[in-house]
Amino acid sequence: MTAQLIDGNALAAQVRAEVSHRVQALKARDVQPRLAIILIGEDPGSQVYVRNKVADSEQTGLAATLERYPADMAEADLLARIAALNADDSVHGILVQLPLPRHMDSHAVIEAIAPHKDVDGFHLASAGALMVGQPGFRPCTPYGCMRMLESIGMQDLRGKHAVVIGRSNIVGKPMALMLLAANATVTICHSGTPDLKAQTLQGDIVVAAVGKRRVLTADMVKPGAIVIDVGMNRDEAGKLCGDVDFANVKEVAGWITPVPGGVGPMTRAMLLVNTIEAAERVSR
Repeated sequence: MTAQLIDGNALAAQVRAEVSHRVQALKARDVQPRLAIILIGEDPGSQVYVRNKVADSEQTGLAATLERYPADMAEADLLARIAALNADDSVHGILVQLPLPRHMDSHAVIEAIAPHKDVDGFHLASAGALMVGQPGFRPCTPYGCMRMLESIGMQDLRGKHAVVIGRSNIVGKPMALMLLAANATVTICHSGTPDLKAQTLQGDIVVAAVGKRRVLTADMVKPGAIVIDVGMNRDEAGKLCGDVDFANVKEVAGWITPVPGGVGPMTRAMLLVNTIEAAERVSR
C-alpha cells in the first residue's frame, strides 16, 4: 500500500478562494479586511513566514501590513504599538510573529492583543473558548490540520482513535481539543513517552508535532492510518523535512501529509480565515 497524499498546497488554494469571495462581500459593504503583522528581529525563518503571509493576504484582496522592528526593541514599545493597533478600528487582525527576542515575554505580548483581533488564536480567551466549545479563534496550525481531515471525509471522528505526539500549547493541546470536539478518542504523547510505539500503533490518526526528525517511523504506524506531519526540520542535506520518516511511512499509512506542501500552507490559509472572520464579526 502507498498512502494517498493530502495536498496542503491545493487545499490552501481552495481556502484562499473561499476567503477571496468573503473579502469581496465585505468590500461591497465598504469594509476592507485588514491584518497587521509585527516582526521583531531578523530571524530567517520568521522572515520567510511573514513574507508568505503577506503574499497570501494580497492574493485574496485582504490588506496586510508588515511592521518590522529591530531585535533590541523594548518590550514596552511593542506593547504600546499593540495597544495602538487594538484601538484602530480599521485593523481586524493582529499577529506578532514568534519567536520573540529573549528579553521579551511572549505570553505578555500575546495577552496584550485584544481577543477579538487575536487571529493567531493564542490568547487565553481563545484557548478558553476552544476548551468549552464556544466561538473563538482557533490556533491556525491545528485548525489547518482539521480542515485537511475534513477534506478526506473525516468530519466526524466518532469511533476513531487519534494520537497526538507533542504537548505544546500552540499545536499539541489545541489539536487534541479539536479532535475531541470531532468525537475522536484522543491520546496525547511526547517524544519521551515510554513505549511510544505502543501508543501510536493504536492510532487511526497520528499527528506528529514534536519538531524532531523521524520521530515517527513506519513500524510505529497502523496500516491504513492517517498521518499528519506538523514538523518543520532540516535533514542532513539541509532540505526541509518533517517529524515523519515520510519515505517509509507512506508505504504503510492510508493518507499522509508531505513536508513541504502539507500543513504549512494550511496554517497560513487558516490565518486568513480567522482574519476574515474577525472582520465579519465586527461588521455585522
